[in-house]
Amino acid sequence: MTQAQTLYTAKVHVAGGRDGSARSDDGRLDIKLSTPGGPGSGTNPEQLLAAGWSACFQGAMAIAAKQMDIELGEVAVDAEIDLNLAGGGFVLAARLNISLPGLDWAAAHQVIEAAHRTCPYSKALEGNVDIKFNLI
Repeated sequence: MTQAQTLYTAKVHVAGGRDGSARSDDGRLDIKLSTPGGPGSGTNPEQLLAAGWSACFQGAMAIAAKQMDIELGEVAVDAEIDLNLAGGGFVLAARLNISLPGLDWAAAHQVIEAAHRTCPYSKALEGNVDIKFNLI
């Protein structure tokens, strides 16, 4: 196995957990956190995962489409992350609702499958989170 080459390291300091704050070392991220459905005005880890994964997945689809010589139009991904209680603990479930206008069903699914194989978020979640892809 070869040594991984680090391309980027995100550094974020969180204080106060789900009802606290998060700030990156470069200051580009500086947010309040709130428990889902709670009284706070901040975002929550599930929303952050949804944003990060869908953005990364769009990039992976662009790479896959380019390798397949497929032109993508206005791609959109609506991510849904569920925080569930099962077996006495918390678990996540996730859906990516993907819009690939102008692509036929077979080509769209090829792009989605290739992106899922290469997206680092997908790799991290696969086998750990119930994942569904919906072509919309």
